[in-house]
Amino acid sequence: MLYDGKEAVVTEGYSPYITGGWSRADVVISDKPIDYPLVSKVDALVTMYHEGLETNINIVKKGGVIVTEKTLVDASKAIGYRILEVPGIKIADRLGKRILLNVVMLGALIRAIGAVSPESVIRALGNRFPKAAELNRKAFQEGYAYADSIISEQLTEV
Repeated sequence: MLYDGKEAVVTEGYSPYITGGWSRADVVISDKPIDYPLVSKVDALVTMYHEGLETNINIVKKGGVIVTEKTLVDASKAIGYRILEVPGIKIADRLGKRILLNVVMLGALIRAIGAVSPESVIRALGNRFPKAAELNRKAFQEGYAYADSIISEQLTEV
């Protein structure tokens, strides 16, 4: 948001487990100042596990975008949403590090919703994680390209 001149607010939540638990981040992006940062309905949801879909689908606006990790989430019952299934694990593994899954999914999300420019996200990732800048750039671009290649056929309302 910083590089696109937009306003943004993030609220985060985590499970009480040290590792292996859920996490959630709500991001509000706007061209104008944000008065109320708490989210009641979202335009898009990214989930990399099935329980995340079941837990959070009720906050996605009807017709909203749901980006899922294809092998871990069954979105077949998510009726009334635009579904984008991404083989994020496969893409991250091909890049050599499964930890890149979140960046792959970010790339797909940005292609699906277009809230900010891909260049600004790549720049922000590089500034935040300079040692991993090139790998994050590749992961982001792979997710973005995958979404771009299937968006017209898959990102349709189910």
